Amino acid sequence: MKPRPAPDANRAEQAPALSRRRRLLVLTICCLSLVIVAMDISIVNLALPDIRRDLDASVSELQWTVDAYTLVLASFLVLAGSTADRVGRRRIFLTGLAVFGVGSLLCGLAPSIGWLIAARVLQAVGGTMLNPVAMAIVVNTFPDRAERARAIGVWAAMSGLALALGPIIGGALVDSLGWRAIFWINVPIVVGAAVGTLVVVPESRALRARRVDPVGQLLVILVLGSLVYAIIESPHLGWTSPVIIGLLGATVLGTVGILLYEPRRADPLLELRLFRSIPFSAAILMAVWAFCAFGAFLFVTTLYLQEVRGFSALAAGLCLIPLGLMIVLIAPVTGRIISARGTRLPLVVSGAALTLGGVASLWLGPASPLVAVLGTYLLFGIFQGTINAPITNTAVSGMPGSMAGVATSVASSGRQTGITLGVAIAGTIMGGGSVARGVWWMVTGLGVGIVALSLLSTNRWARASADRAAGLFEQVERGPTTQLRPHPGRHRL
Repeated sequence: MKPRPAPDANRAEQAPALSRRRRLLVLTICCLSLVIVAMDISIVNLALPDIRRDLDASVSELQWTVDAYTLVLASFLVLAGSTADRVGRRRIFLTGLAVFGVGSLLCGLAPSIGWLIAARVLQAVGGTMLNPVAMAIVVNTFPDRAERARAIGVWAAMSGLALALGPIIGGALVDSLGWRAIFWINVPIVVGAAVGTLVVVPESRALRARRVDPVGQLLVILVLGSLVYAIIESPHLGWTSPVIIGLLGATVLGTVGILLYEPRRADPLLELRLFRSIPFSAAILMAVWAFCAFGAFLFVTTLYLQEVRGFSALAAGLCLIPLGLMIVLIAPVTGRIISARGTRLPLVVSGAALTLGGVASLWLGPASPLVAVLGTYLLFGIFQGTINAPITNTAVSGMPGSMAGVATSVASSGRQTGITLGVAIAGTIMGGGSVARGVWWMVTGLGVGIVALSLLSTNRWARASADRAAGLFEQVERGPTTQLRPHPGRHRL
């Protein structure tokens, strides 16, 4: 058997210290990749009415056009992050750019809704290799805690900005060039990002390589795929249908399988010991809740503006400018607040803004004053501008560098899972119509939940649990894999 490399040899694989100028260039390239992946989530929403008319798509097919993308992202982000930690982050990042570019090109050429959904899957496969890997590159590039917090603040701003600008850019492209242009625009951006990566991004790996976990990956796909398929198809088949009951049963069995199987692996796909940290667990749950609310908001809002209010795609996109402005203004400030005072204040503000936005949306109708509509979107902008940075910062804070890819991948997967569920649930609640009061009640409840979790996860007891969880991974930096995992019968979650 080939001997495992010594810790010092592993450590030599890390990227060398970079100049400030080069660190900023690396951050810029990573943010560029984030923009195209995140923008594709929101930009497609603006094109849904045109896609429906051009390809004769049903509401459930529109849901799959969005969810096929986010579901694949959620399912494979953790695998992509751990693989990048093992074989090289820059290498996986470049591969992701290439696959995403090809997928985008095929989306623009799709002759039917089925082909479009299939191309969205390929596009998402590339996307899984971008966001979590880019965040791991950022964490590795900015070792100083305060500088890293500011970099994450910029990252969060770009993430939210991409989601907000997607409808605006998408509206302009749809009105001028047609819905296919929203996919073709990705190709030159991908080429530019790839060239920049080759020039300025150094290769880096984790201090210790993690093994592949195919069983864990299959279980994750089973859980997410079964749940989302059941939610989307339940209006047509009925919740008592044998197919839906079977899918929900598969979801439960897959979850049990993850809880039983993953703790027994030396290098699991889902590192469940991370969840012994209350702040980390709360951050992942808040990511799911926050982006479930945001995914539902985007899906319902774009249909409301175009099909209920009768706006063009561009006019509907322009209505979301308050959302984008708030994200641009607030997200960088949030990073500085976290660096100075911690995550509690931004999280409470975010949850409160989401709650108010959900309540305000209950009163929007076909004849609501435009100023009321724009004011409501302003609240959702405050919510998005203050949620990303604390979630990401909590996910990586206190964890050793070798866990950066896994921790950030779990956080990113939580976001994509939330968006997937948000679109699926919103479409199911609406049932093909335009009445969305149930969606806004759900959004309001999620906002209240985020406020409660933010208070729970930032007290002294929660911080102590984070210190204990971080201690579990100290050996990861030093010793071989066989010394890391205790016997499953001695320590349970």
